Amino acid sequence: MAERLSARKIIEAVSSGFTELTAVDPVESTADGPIGWLGYDDARRRAAERTGERESVVCGVADVGGVTAMLIAFEFGYLGGSIGGRTGDLLEAAHVRARELGVPVVSLVATGGSRMQEGMRALSQLQRIARQSALTRAAGLPQLSVLRDPATGGGWATLGAGADVTLALPGAQVGFAGSRVRPDGDPHAYTAEGQWESGLVDQLVDQADLPEALHRWLTLLTGGGGPAPEPPAALGEAELPRSGWDAVQRARAPGRPRADAYLDFYFDWRENISGDRSGGRDDGVRCGFGFRDGHAIAYAAQCGTATRPSGFRTAARLVHLADRFGIPVLTFVDTPGAANEGAAESAGAGPAIGQLFAAMGGAAVPITTLVIGEGGSGGALAFAAAGRTWVTPDSYFSVTSPEAAAAILKRDSTEVPATANQLRLRPQDLVDLGVATAIVPPAPERV
Repeated sequence: MAERLSARKIIEAVSSGFTELTAVDPVESTADGPIGWLGYDDARRRAAERTGERESVVCGVADVGGVTAMLIAFEFGYLGGSIGGRTGDLLEAAHVRARELGVPVVSLVATGGSRMQEGMRALSQLQRIARQSALTRAAGLPQLSVLRDPATGGGWATLGAGADVTLALPGAQVGFAGSRVRPDGDPHAYTAEGQWESGLVDQLVDQADLPEALHRWLTLLTGGGGPAPEPPAALGEAELPRSGWDAVQRARAPGRPRADAYLDFYFDWRENISGDRSGGRDDGVRCGFGFRDGHAIAYAAQCGTATRPSGFRTAARLVHLADRFGIPVLTFVDTPGAANEGAAESAGAGPAIGQLFAAMGGAAVPITTLVIGEGGSGGALAFAAAGRTWVTPDSYFSVTSPEAAAAILKRDSTEVPATANQLRLRPQDLVDLGVATAIVPPAPERV
């Protein structure tokens, strides 16, 4: 685990030109606080002497790799970075100022939770924080959090988990329950790594790499406004399939280019988000934001496996983020279909697919789709943009797989190839049917 830096040290490490927010005077006038906790004034005095701070957060505007942002940095040395009434005052003022300036908010979280010495007044600050976060979200401004050590309690549940993109330092303690109050069980669940594996953290970033990571993320999240993405050129076979069954076999070929190849070919650089924020990750789906020709483009790509409910929810999350920030979206279709075993159904396959259909259908930003492999039924269609879908020569799109169609029609397995031909699922068939706009040409080189 990296050295725990003070609030001002972490600000200095990730930014330049910091101007502290001084509109709020963090001084409690009531003796020993709102509930008269004996010794509270002395504890705050000692904390101030030890850290040089007057509260557990330091807020201000700074330059982060060329992007102006509001920074909120927790000082863990001040009463464990706990959140009290005056902390809430500062956090509210920070969000208000961010909206006035139209800049993103970056929270560098290191907190043990709400401050016991202020009782329910401290806990109620979480409602204030949530309200300010909602107002900043409604203003279309990105919120990015970095989970330092520890990130627990209400600070994790609001500024951390409530951010649009959440980064975490490897080895950091992350969880709603702090170390002294959690029940016995799996300690890994309360780590940054455990939260990442559960789809609750987007990236693990070493402290030394934070400046570059924040620069890249802020560049992406504030880089919207570009035109509708043009579909990438085809990276696989250039010849069109002769039959439906030929199209299916080519799309299923192990050596065919997959989503990662297309993403690396298309973008100058990119960053992934990870997980659906509901406890799930699907390694068969890539979602994130990439940079191309001076603009940010969001992407949601299937990687050739059956898409799980968490994959659909992550893609829906991505589309909602892109829509809020005015960032156009590029999607890649490549799946035999939605995962349909009992576990997937219990995890909400139907509602998850519905969430993505709703996100795609309701987005105001332009969405472009390229089918690069298998297009298996509704699980593939949920990733596709109506009226703006292109296809590669080595792809197909079908109402269902030829095998499933034959089974539904009570045909023998030997009739699967003939069924594939009847389904008119070839790239050229899709264009003739008006389902696809066109077949993309082969890629001579990166353009």
